Amino acid sequence: MGKNTNVKKGWFLSHILTKYNLPIILVLMFLVFSIMLPNSFPTLFNVKSILNYQSVVVLLALAVMIPIAAGHFDLSVGYNVCLLHILTIGLITKQGLPWPLVIVIVLATGSLIGFISGVLVTRIGIDSFIATLGVGNLLYGLAFWYSDGKQVLGELPEGFTKINSSVGILPTTFLIMVLVAIIIYIVMEYLPVGRFFYFLGANADAANLSGISPKKYLLLAFVSSGFLTAVSAVLLASIFRVGQVSVGPDYLMNSFAGALMGSVAFKAGKVNVPGTISAVLLMATVVAGLQQMGASYFVEPLFNGGMLILAVSLAAITERKRATKVKEEKVREIRKRRE
Repeated sequence: MGKNTNVKKGWFLSHILTKYNLPIILVLMFLVFSIMLPNSFPTLFNVKSILNYQSVVVLLALAVMIPIAAGHFDLSVGYNVCLLHILTIGLITKQGLPWPLVIVIVLATGSLIGFISGVLVTRIGIDSFIATLGVGNLLYGLAFWYSDGKQVLGELPEGFTKINSSVGILPTTFLIMVLVAIIIYIVMEYLPVGRFFYFLGANADAANLSGISPKKYLLLAFVSSGFLTAVSAVLLASIFRVGQVSVGPDYLMNSFAGALMGSVAFKAGKVNVPGTISAVLLMATVVAGLQQMGASYFVEPLFNGGMLILAVSLAAITERKRATKVKEEKVREIRKRRE
């Protein structure tokens, strides 16, 4: 009896560590840096700064997560957020448009860019890696053209700047990110469209035979990615209050690392919302801690690049283990039926 209890406890502990590994590591890293840097790291200012800035990264990671769930990549998000945050500032300060109308225009533009990428992939038949990389570079060129390679700045209305404010102790940008993340979580986990995305990512041919239109849902995945990128661009513009072409492409690495690393938690082998959020916040916590300890400027790109490689490796290993487990279960079922 005692042996069975120990086995159950061991299984339960293993299950917890496997499913919630990223949140557990996140808490441990925060505690470690808080002990090492008690005067600067566990402060309200530092926590708010991390949550505020990383809200943009989380939204971009969610933007790339949806196409990945459907078995494709959107490499345009970094360049897209670059153009759209410049456009947000420019339409308000240079063209003098009302900021609510500008937000609608930017959201529609982001969706249109996602639609174009989706058409290139689903209708023209270009590989998503090449199509979105090409679209991204076109967007980067447009950002240079619109800004003339200079900073885009000017007087912003109070209503727009309040997007980057606080509700109590929590940044507004963080609350917006949480709301968007909850909606995406519900869609991906509880609505048919989310299951269709995962089904397409697992086996597009089987999905097609089951009556799921790959073209329709892949197009929807890219439009969703473009829309989320536009939301993150609006938040980014409200945070920086200046548009510049140097901001944007750097987010590509972090967003992919967050989405892919998130697949090792909660739903092993599958990209998912809570895993993505945990991964982004974990990377941000470690980078913030290292920077406060005096790490050189090159540590962040080295760390983020290493995390991307690690994330891809872990995702591949986890997927192989999941596939092996599924095959073993099928073999057992076949044997039982024969017996």
